[in-house]
Amino acid sequence: MSYLDETHNLYKEAALTPDVGLCCTTNPVWELPGLKIPKIMQEMNYGCGSTVHARDLSNNPKMLYVGVGGGMELLQFSYFNRTKGGVIGVDVVDEMLEASRKNFKVAEQENDWFKSDFVELVKGDALNLNVADSSIDVAAQNCLFNIFKLDDLKKAVAEMYRVLKPHGKLVMSDPTCEQPMNDELRNDDRLRALCLSGSIPIAEYVKILTDAGFGTIEIRARKPYRILDPEHYPTDELIFIESIEVAAIKDPMPEDGPCVFTGRTAIYYGTEPYFDDNNGHILLNNQPLAICDKTALALTALHRDDIYISGSNFNYDGGGCC
Repeated sequence: MSYLDETHNLYKEAALTPDVGLCCTTNPVWELPGLKIPKIMQEMNYGCGSTVHARDLSNNPKMLYVGVGGGMELLQFSYFNRTKGGVIGVDVVDEMLEASRKNFKVAEQENDWFKSDFVELVKGDALNLNVADSSIDVAAQNCLFNIFKLDDLKKAVAEMYRVLKPHGKLVMSDPTCEQPMNDELRNDDRLRALCLSGSIPIAEYVKILTDAGFGTIEIRARKPYRILDPEHYPTDELIFIESIEVAAIKDPMPEDGPCVFTGRTAIYYGTEPYFDDNNGHILLNNQPLAICDKTALALTALHRDDIYISGSNFNYDGGGCC
């Protein structure tokens, strides 16, 4: 049995008997005006963060969500595109697809604007999506890609890149871990299926995205997630796992490499009204400007004593210049 078979079986069980403690964090379930999320969807929220951001979802975007869970984020996405088939939900587990169908009927009863046919549920594999090239505005996955081993992870990311339109966004939430894990943890298929032992460092995660061709990366949140301790897991030390929320944008790759936003800011506080680095960045006097890591390095290299550059807080919220 492969590690993906273990994942399939685990989520089949979770579809048949909702597991409130599986994967999810204590993130609040936000509800927009007129949006009511059924209790059963909240119980089947098998993610580690949120991939639903209003600023990504203007102008009725065509959306793709891989790994449907109980349908909560599909319902949230539908709020922004109330058309038949406006959201595609893909899952390899039949039982999870059927659970989502039932949950959408409950959602119809609790939301007078929602219709089940807003979501097209499709059986499919993240490694081989049955979706046309360049047809999706916003694609998303929540606590799925961390399950994949490296070669499969690269395939899944490449598939998302393929189906996105130019400048489309891949929005993700996944566990990450900066500490090394031993082989016993890495090779434990159940721990991988539980979104634990597949966690990789943020820099490695970002490199997989940029290697696939995504020219802009936004790290929007970084939060504590789980502890693996020696008493309960095969490890000699405490291992701290975090979850991150990331948007990878299908922008053209800049000649000098990708723009990766990790929450860094530049502030010019000199004697002039503004500072122009002659490379596309204008810093107004004493006005913070979000910058990518690449720009932060370039400004630092100028060795000016009138520009402050903050460190990464991994909480980028737009408004940047690169």
